[in-house]
Amino acid sequence: MQVRTRFAPSPTGYLHIGGARTALFSWLFARANGGSFVLRIEDTDKERSTQASVDAILEGMEWLGLDYDEGPFYQTQRFDRYNEVIQKLLDEGKAYRCYCSKEELEAMREEQVANKQRPQYDRRYRDFSGEPPAGVAAVIRFKNPLDGAVVIADQVLGQITISNEELDDLIIARSDGTPTYNLTVVVDDMDMNITHVIRGDDHINNTPRQINLIKALGGIPPIYAHAPMILGDDGKRMSKRHGAVSVSAYAEEGILREAMLNYLVRLGWSHGDQEMFSTAEMLALFKLTGINKSASTFDVDKLHWLNQQYLKEADANELADDLAKRLPEALQAAPREMLLQVVELQRERVKSLSEMAETSVLFFQDPTAYDPKPAKKFLGKASLPILTDLKERLAQLAHWQAEAIQGCIADYADEKGLKFGKVGPPVRIAVCGNANSPALDQTLTTIGQEAVVRRLNTAISYIENLVEPAS
Repeated sequence: MQVRTRFAPSPTGYLHIGGARTALFSWLFARANGGSFVLRIEDTDKERSTQASVDAILEGMEWLGLDYDEGPFYQTQRFDRYNEVIQKLLDEGKAYRCYCSKEELEAMREEQVANKQRPQYDRRYRDFSGEPPAGVAAVIRFKNPLDGAVVIADQVLGQITISNEELDDLIIARSDGTPTYNLTVVVDDMDMNITHVIRGDDHINNTPRQINLIKALGGIPPIYAHAPMILGDDGKRMSKRHGAVSVSAYAEEGILREAMLNYLVRLGWSHGDQEMFSTAEMLALFKLTGINKSASTFDVDKLHWLNQQYLKEADANELADDLAKRLPEALQAAPREMLLQVVELQRERVKSLSEMAETSVLFFQDPTAYDPKPAKKFLGKASLPILTDLKERLAQLAHWQAEAIQGCIADYADEKGLKFGKVGPPVRIAVCGNANSPALDQTLTTIGQEAVVRRLNTAISYIENLVEPAS
C-alpha cells in the first residue's frame, strides 16, 4: 500500500500549535514510509475563512519545513464534485430530504430530554413520500445504518466500537445547498486516496459517521490515528489564555525551527527518555504506535529550555543574520565581526532570538539612561574616582583584549585595596546601562575601546551632575 496522508486545516485563523503537531505527525509518517503528504484547505466556511489565514498556514508550513507533495487543494473549488456525490446518494436511496423546521427540531429535543432520552433526530422524514411542507427549505440527510456497529481500529487509542443506534442521520447538505464537513472530508479523502488520517481526538465522534458514509459510497475507510488533545498548564484545552498558540507567534519570538519541530514531536509522542531529536532521527523513529494515549500539556518553559539548547549549537552566521534583522533599524548595519562576537557571548544566556536582540542593544548603542536601582547603588559620588581612574587606564591599553582588560581592572582594585565587587559593578552600569550583561571583560572587549571610554566619560559627567540629598 502506498501511504498517503493529509493535513486539512480550516483557514479561519493562524496555524495553531495543535494543527502544526498534526501536520508534523502526518508529514513524518508519510516521509518515514516513502509515501505522499497532501495539503488540503478546508475553506467551506465562507464567513470565517480568509486569504490572510490561508497565507498564515502556508507560511507556517514553509517555516516548519513541512513540504507537501500535492496541493494545496481548496474545498471551495470542489463544490461540483460534492454536489455530484450528494445527488448520487439521493438517487441510490442512501440520502433523503428532511423538511424539519428549527422549531420542530427544538420541540423534538425538549420532548426527548423530558423523557430522559438522548437528544437525536427521530428520522421522521427518512421514508417520507408525501407532499413536502410549504415554505421549508430542506436539508439533505444521510441514511445511517439502523443496526450493527462501526469498529474503528485506531492506531493510537486501540479498537473503538460504536453502535449505529447511537448515530443519527447526519446532515450532508445544508438548506442553502452547501455541503457539510462530514460529506466534504469523506469525498476528499476518497478522491485523494488518503490511506491514513492522523488528527486530534476531538474528531473521534465524526469518525464512525464518516466510515459509514465512505462505505455507502463504495469506498474503503482509511486507517485512523487520533492523537489526544494538547492542554494548557491548567489542564484545560489550550487557548489564547495560555499564551501564544500560533506557530507564527513563536517564529516571531525567535524560537528556532528545529527547536519547534522537536518540541511539537514530543507533545504526545515519545521514544524512551530521549528529549532532543534531529529531523533525521524523527524520520527514523516515528511510529503511530508511539503516540501517547493521554493528553499532553503545553509547557512554554520547556519550549524555551529546548530552544536554548538549539541556540547553543546553531550556526553562528545564521544567528548573526537573524540578530541583525531583529535589532533596531539604526543598528542593523553593525559590523559582521561584532555581530558574531555578540552571538557567541549571548547564545547560552538567552532563551530566544528576540531576547538576544533585546539584551544585545547595549553592545551597539550607548545607554540613553541608567537602570534606576543599580544606578542608585553604583553610580554615586563614591564611584567617581573609580570610574575616572579606570577610564584613564583603559584608554591607555595597547591591546584591547579580554585578558588585558580583566588584568587592568584587577590591578586597579589591588592597588586601591578594593574588592572587585566595588569596582566591576560601577563600570558595568556605566558602560551597559544595567547589570544584565555577559562577563565584564568580554563585554568591554566586544563594545570596543573607543566606545567604552566614551561611555565612562558620560557616566562620570552624570555623577558629577548629581545633586547630593540634604542631610
